[in-house]
Amino acid sequence: MTQHLADALPTSTGTQPGWWREAVIYQVYPRSFADSNGDGMGDLEGIRSRLPYLKELGVDAVWLSPFYASPQADAGYDVADYRAIDPMFGTLHDADAVIREAHELGLRIIVDLVPNHCSDQHEWFKQALREGPGTPLRERFHFRPGQGESGELPPNDWESIFGGPAWTRVADGEWYLHLFAPEQPDFNWEHPAVQDEFRSILRFWLDLGADGFRIDVAHGLVKAPGLPDLGRDEQLKLLGNQVLPFFDQDGVHEIYRSWRLVLDEYAGDRIGVAEAWTPSADRTAMYLRPDELHQAFNFHYLNTGWDAEALRATIDESLDSMRPVGAPTTWVLSNHDVVRHRTRFGTLDKARAAALLMLALPGSAYVYQGEELGLPEVVDLPDEVRQDPSFFKANGQDGLRDGCRVPIPWSGDQAPYGFGTGGSWLPQPAEWAGLSVEAQTGDSRSTLELYRSALRVRRAHPALGAGDGVEWLPTPAGVLAFRRGDFVCTVNTTDEPVRLPAPGTVLLASGDLADPDVLPADTTVWWQG
Repeated sequence: MTQHLADALPTSTGTQPGWWREAVIYQVYPRSFADSNGDGMGDLEGIRSRLPYLKELGVDAVWLSPFYASPQADAGYDVADYRAIDPMFGTLHDADAVIREAHELGLRIIVDLVPNHCSDQHEWFKQALREGPGTPLRERFHFRPGQGESGELPPNDWESIFGGPAWTRVADGEWYLHLFAPEQPDFNWEHPAVQDEFRSILRFWLDLGADGFRIDVAHGLVKAPGLPDLGRDEQLKLLGNQVLPFFDQDGVHEIYRSWRLVLDEYAGDRIGVAEAWTPSADRTAMYLRPDELHQAFNFHYLNTGWDAEALRATIDESLDSMRPVGAPTTWVLSNHDVVRHRTRFGTLDKARAAALLMLALPGSAYVYQGEELGLPEVVDLPDEVRQDPSFFKANGQDGLRDGCRVPIPWSGDQAPYGFGTGGSWLPQPAEWAGLSVEAQTGDSRSTLELYRSALRVRRAHPALGAGDGVEWLPTPAGVLAFRRGDFVCTVNTTDEPVRLPAPGTVLLASGDLADPDVLPADTTVWWQG
C-alpha cells in the first residue's frame, strides 16, 4: 500500500478561510451505508462505491464512524486495535482506497477516533489482567481496590452511561472503570504511555491521508483527582449537560494542545473535531481556542426544539460563544446517537424547514446519512434485532439508538433497497421504497433534491458558508428572519401561514410558496435580498 498525504487538496491561505469553517460534513455510519459483499453489513468498499453520490450531493467532507478492529460490543466504539480494520468492514487497503478516491473527487475524510476507552480485548488491557494488581500495565487504566469489608463494593458511586455501576470487578478483586459498557475500559490519560500511543495513532492515520479526526467523548478523557463520589442517584445522560467529575475537566485541554501540534505538522489543513457534551456553549468554546481543536459539535443546537424563540436564543448563544476564540460554529440536527430529527420534530415539513435553516447559518454543518432522504426514525424494531448495549440495561439510556442506524435505501421497491444483496443487519420499513435515492432523484419536490439544491446554492452564494454572525430582522411571533449580506432567510415555525413581505427574490423554499408575501406553516425560504 502506498502512503499518500492529503496535501493535494487546497490549503487555506491568509485570504481564504480554512475549509472547516464552512464545510458541510456528511456522517457515514459504515455498517448501515452500503454493503459490497452481501453479508448484510455495510463496509468500506460499499462506501468507496458510493462516494460519487456524496460528491453529487454537494458535501465537502465525509466523517466515517469507527471501522477499527473491534468485538463490536458497542458498534465499533470498543476498539481492540486502532491501526487495523475490522474484517466485517474490509482491510487497511480498503481504507486507503476510500481515502484516495475521496481525494480524487475533492472530498475530505474525517476518521472517528475513540480515545476515552478501548475494548477489553485490547492487548494492553488483556495484559493488565494477566499481570495483576500493582503492575505497570494496570496504571494505563483506572484499576482500584473496592470499598467494603472485603472490597466487594465499587470504588465510588459513579454510574455507567449505559446503566449500572461504572466499575467491574475482576478475578483478583480489583475493579476497573468503564464509563460506558464493561467491555470498554477507560484509559488513564495521566499516564504518559497513553498520551504517546495516541499521538502515534494520529500520525498513522494522518500518514495514510486522513484529513482529520472526530474525537469521541472528547470531554471525558481526564477524571477529577481522587475520583470523588458523584453524591446523587440521578442516572447519567450521554446527551446531558450535567456537571460531573469525569466529564469536561480542565486537564483535557493540555491533551488537545499536544494533538494540535501533531495536526499542524501536516500539510492540507488537518483538523480535530470534538464530540464534547458540556454544560454550556462557553465551555464548549474552550476546546476550540487557537492552539486546540478546530470544531466542536453543537449539541445545544441539536437539543433545541422547533420553536422560533428557542432557536434564536441558541443561535445567538452559539455564535457569541465561538466568536471570542475565533472558531466556527457548527450546526447539526441528527447523528447516530439521537432520534432522527424528522421524528423528533414530528413532520417531514418541519424537518425540511429545519434543514434549510441549518444550512443558512454561518459556519459548518453536519448531515447524518439518510437525513437528505427525509428518513424517519424506525421506532418499531423487534427486541430480538436490537444491538444498542444500553437497550439491555434497565436504567441505561433510552436504548433506542438502533432506530437511527437502520441501513439506508438506495434503489428498488423491496428491502434491502439496494443496500446490498444479502439483506440488512437491521430490518428496513416497507415504506422506505418511496424514500430511496433512486425514487427521489429527479423529483424536484423530493427531500433529496431539496438538499442537493440547498448545497448547490450554499456553495455558490458568497454570503453563505463561513461567518460569525447574522442580522436579525423584525418578525411576528413564531417567525425568524435574518440577513447575511444580500441573502435573507425566513422561517415560520408555527402551524399557520404568516403574512411577511417578501424581502427579495426566492432562491429556494422548503415547501410550496404560492404567495411570496405569505410564509406557509413550517416552511423556510431563502431569498436573494
